[in-house]
Amino acid sequence: MKFKKTYSFAFTSALYLTILAIVIASVSYALYTKIGFLITILAVIALFICSFFIIQYRVEHFIYRRVRKIYDDVSLLNIDDLQRESVTTDMETLSKSVQKFAEGKRIEIQNLTERDSFRRDFLGNVAHELKTPLFTVQGYVLTLIEGAAEDKEIREKYLGRANKGVERLVAIVKDLDMITKLETEGLKMNIQPFNVLELIQNVFDLFEMRAKKKNISLVFDRIHEFPIFVMGDAERIEQVLINLVVNSIKYGNIGGVTTIGVDSFNENKFIVKVSDNGEGVKQEHLSRLFERFYRVDQSRSREQGGSGLGLSIVKHIIEAHNENILLKSTFGEGSEFSFTLEKAK
Repeated sequence: MKFKKTYSFAFTSALYLTILAIVIASVSYALYTKIGFLITILAVIALFICSFFIIQYRVEHFIYRRVRKIYDDVSLLNIDDLQRESVTTDMETLSKSVQKFAEGKRIEIQNLTERDSFRRDFLGNVAHELKTPLFTVQGYVLTLIEGAAEDKEIREKYLGRANKGVERLVAIVKDLDMITKLETEGLKMNIQPFNVLELIQNVFDLFEMRAKKKNISLVFDRIHEFPIFVMGDAERIEQVLINLVVNSIKYGNIGGVTTIGVDSFNENKFIVKVSDNGEGVKQEHLSRLFERFYRVDQSRSREQGGSGLGLSIVKHIIEAHNENILLKSTFGEGSEFSFTLEKAK
């Protein structure tokens, strides 16, 4: 006849205790006439102690085997994580251990789910971003192949437009390569002291002509009498400033101003602020602005060009320096991006 596991456990435990009681009773009876009452007391104490350890061992062994069977049956559980000493008759402790394990697995599964969702979104965004310039280039090339190349004016115009599509493809691929290296820590930072004011001026000179097309002024917030030296990778920080300045020009108002200031943040850091009086960003978009391919206005953003990865790259570069980037924006009034850099000793 097969018993339930709990019945089998109770039966075996009772059998052990009965055998123990018989042995103790027999010995006590044999010695009772010689020593008397003292033997009875000692027998009771011995029975209690032995019963305690038998029950404790049996319960521990029973629960441990049951839990181990669960670990064996569930492929997600690692049997090496289970320690016998952690399985006791204290069911509250065992329950807390199981809850802790379950919470850890829940978080792990949630992270895997988010990664899978992120991967799908990322692939969809990449395909969407590449599709537009690819179709543009293909359309102009096919038109030229079908005979439009005979007309010099049309040929030059269409080749110029196709070249812009290729340039956008190149920009997307370069930014994807950059952000991949940053995320996999394949891009090493060359941390050295440099004059951040000189770097800002170089960026101003680089985009002076582009800013003039919209009559946007690129200026410092004040006149600096002395250079300001910070620690960082000058090439990567220049890329950060380029992305922020280009964005301020793209989305700035005609006749507007882009201002960069450098102030002391605390005893060990400076803060660099890039602000404009452009269109600004609505509150609901602020938390997602640094996501890859996230665009506040899809149609207008694509008209402006770019890969949609600029701010994500900015965030990765700043975080690779173990620094922080902040954003303040009021829709209709402008935006301010700021990031910290360590002071040079």
